[in-house]
Amino acid sequence: MPHSQHDAVSPMLARMATLADVMTTDVLSVAPEDTIGEAAQKMTDHGVGAVVVSDFGRIIGIFTERDLMRAVAGRVHPSEGRVREWMTPDPVTMTEDASVEEAGQTMVDRGFRHIPVVAGERAVGIVSIRDVAEWRLKEHSE
Repeated sequence: MPHSQHDAVSPMLARMATLADVMTTDVLSVAPEDTIGEAAQKMTDHGVGAVVVSDFGRIIGIFTERDLMRAVAGRVHPSEGRVREWMTPDPVTMTEDASVEEAGQTMVDRGFRHIPVVAGERAVGIVSIRDVAEWRLKEHSE
């Protein structure tokens, strides 16, 4: 009985996991004019460490726990500081078809923990270093 070409494919040649497989699609966003207190409340309510900053649907930044810590360390009152003043502008982004490995390596190399996933200029997801770690652990347990 002849073998199909599929039988000869090694596991290494199987489809690589992409960000579409691991990203969170329920992307939280805030506006640049929102206060850092409003952003922090939204992050706390949803149990996340980062929100995308959007202006008329276009991603212009990311606001993370680290940005919030910088503002607090600068003695900025949560009701006075604006997201636009403390966000990380023009964050590194990736598309849904980027590999999980590439995202993880980028986060490790660049020293951050979240990457917005975009389609054009619009955020369609976000991937965290935790998402990458959980994927990796699951991958090795199978």
